[in-house]
Amino acid sequence: MTFAALAQAPDRRRTEAWLLVLVVLIADFGYAYTGLSMTGRLPGGLPGFAVSMLFVALVPHLVLRRFAPRADPLILPLATLLTGIGLVLLHRLDVTYAQKPRLKIAEAASGQLVWTVIGVAVCIVILLVLRDHRILQRYIYLTMVVALVLLMAPAFFGADMYGAKRWILLGPLSLQPGEFVKIMISVFFAGYLTVNRDALALAGRRVLGVQLPPGRQLAPIFTIWVISLLVLVFERDLGTSLIFFGVFVIMLYMATERTSWVLCGLAMAVVGATVVGSTEPHVKGRIMAWLHPMDIFLPQAQRPPGLISDQAAQALFSFGSGGIAGSGLGQGHPELIGFAGNSDFILTTVGEELGLAGVMAVLMLYVLLAQRGLRVGLTARDPFGKLLAVGLSGALLLQVFVVAGGVTGLIPLTGKALPFLAKGGSSLVANWVMVALLLRISDHAQRRREPAR
Repeated sequence: MTFAALAQAPDRRRTEAWLLVLVVLIADFGYAYTGLSMTGRLPGGLPGFAVSMLFVALVPHLVLRRFAPRADPLILPLATLLTGIGLVLLHRLDVTYAQKPRLKIAEAASGQLVWTVIGVAVCIVILLVLRDHRILQRYIYLTMVVALVLLMAPAFFGADMYGAKRWILLGPLSLQPGEFVKIMISVFFAGYLTVNRDALALAGRRVLGVQLPPGRQLAPIFTIWVISLLVLVFERDLGTSLIFFGVFVIMLYMATERTSWVLCGLAMAVVGATVVGSTEPHVKGRIMAWLHPMDIFLPQAQRPPGLISDQAAQALFSFGSGGIAGSGLGQGHPELIGFAGNSDFILTTVGEELGLAGVMAVLMLYVLLAQRGLRVGLTARDPFGKLLAVGLSGALLLQVFVVAGGVTGLIPLTGKALPFLAKGGSSLVANWVMVALLLRISDHAQRRREPAR
């Protein structure tokens, strides 16, 4: 390596270190401000929270300095900041839930902090063990088999919670396998498309001015479409189905650069969602809540069939009362959302207490994290790493879209957890696995770009 290349690596980690210092200060300040705003005194758990945030920021940074010195310097600070904001919001909700025991909602911040430490530890283990992401390409079919087993397991062995079957109960713990499946299918699709991209890029017949793929090559997308519909029918999990199918279409377009695949994917998604949405009661109820959110306040005899929850309406009230700047952290009423206030509806807390400015800031953090992942895909030299980085970034964007879109009334509710922010150990650990893979791919890509001796 040249001296310039050697000097570049410390700069990346130095930039990352300063950003992590800022992230820890922001999280600690938010935690302390929440206690002062709601109870008039500093929260008793502030020292433990500060130490935990220091661990979450410092240990991965030291590991990156030693084992991935050329990794992207923004991915870890962005993930840590989103995690810290989520912990602050959960602590804020716990205070309100404790003050109103009639709601019967258990605290979530302490458990989420434990899962944060576990997720960061898993991220560190992956960085230590997986020295080259291309090793994953050897096991793509095994990965897909495991992913399909995990994807279909809740339909047969899962618990029916909140109208959907997306959890597997393991004693006192619950596992949401769909959060890990999105990573596994990204690994499989990246390996599969790397090998078959030339065949999938062939041109077929032209219909209505659109060059469609050959019929034989439509088999993969048709198979994925059927699997996503089965998930939607048997598990009533609209969010996982959309993410599962959407990631494949995104990666397929990235591999072939053919718009016809995107058009076919969108057409099949619309047809599948229309059929299932008009026949499956739970999905139909979510669509009715999306189309008529305020009808929940009508007399029961006048409500549309299937409309049983006021969460969608309360979310709109929450965003509306927040305005531009919000009511202030700890000064809103997110408990009116009910039990979902600390899961998929946690964005309403941001909208009510931090306003439109806070919502845009949080969404911008997601966009920046996805942009860094896409940039990793652009700089990667190997096709597998390129497609894997794009698939992981696309999965993140799709999940943020289906959650934020459902909460704001843009699309029907899906019940998925908002990445890094919402309560959920499975989601948090899976997201930190995604961060580890992006860091490893970015380090490998930057090494390949540097001049050899």
